[in-house]
Amino acid sequence: MDTVSVVSLRQVTKAFDKFTAVDEISLSIRQGTIYGLLGPNGAGKTTTIRMMMRIIYPDSGEIDVFGAPLRQVAKDRIGYLPEERGVYRKMKVIDLLTFFGEIKSMDARAARRAAHEWLARLELTDTATMKVEELSKGMQQKVQFIATILHAPDLIILDEPFSGLDPVNVNVLKDIILDFHRKGHTVVFSTHMMEQVEKLCQEICLINKGRKVLEGPLAETKKGYGRNSVTIRFQGDGSFLCDLPQVASSNNYGSELFLRLKDGADPNAILRAASDRLSIQKFEVSEPSIHDIFVEQVSAG
Repeated sequence: MDTVSVVSLRQVTKAFDKFTAVDEISLSIRQGTIYGLLGPNGAGKTTTIRMMMRIIYPDSGEIDVFGAPLRQVAKDRIGYLPEERGVYRKMKVIDLLTFFGEIKSMDARAARRAAHEWLARLELTDTATMKVEELSKGMQQKVQFIATILHAPDLIILDEPFSGLDPVNVNVLKDIILDFHRKGHTVVFSTHMMEQVEKLCQEICLINKGRKVLEGPLAETKKGYGRNSVTIRFQGDGSFLCDLPQVASSNNYGSELFLRLKDGADPNAILRAASDRLSIQKFEVSEPSIHDIFVEQVSAG
């Protein structure tokens, strides 16, 4: 195993009855990275995360965390935010957070102090003595996020952390994730929000139908798709551009198109064809976005 890997999966498989949720997946998550685990619904992301957390066990293959077999790893070093949120609704917020800190080996007084600090940072100070059930869904989600990172874990695993949050709170959580990254913590998160992946992740793994489609540094992944891609925004009906002979694949957003061109195709040919029939507002030759790579890979699978 790579000595800088915090998490390593080798040929891991998990089936439920006759359905194979994860099929011989191997991946390596380096220390100090923000790692995006991507894929459509039902791809196997949550099953993979649950195996990392020892909630369920693989049928075959090996999982190491912090360089040791999973069964030997102290869970105090890991913080986990599950996709299915779950909090003790009758508890007061401060008592809940103190409890979660204590079960992660924090001293009760230190846990309570840290809880107050995090509540203040997430603008939840006034909720400290409220019962969890009295909070809005978004507030409950932020409380559970605090419970996940309260003990400053070395490895933070977040399953759909931005789901259900408004843009302001997405930004708050994003800043916290970056703070932990700057301090050397490793963050793994699964999300459908490709914009956040683009801005946050250094490395990604795309899973589809239980199998790994691609893995590696985000910059290299995008570079591997070349710069022979065109984004064009326009007024009019630009659907004809998708059928031009120079186009290998397309993603149509109505008033904007992303086009992957065939090897050797001249982007200027696209521009000329578009200019003849459309009012062009933007024409850019660039590398594809992670969203477009995601769509293309999943569609091809």
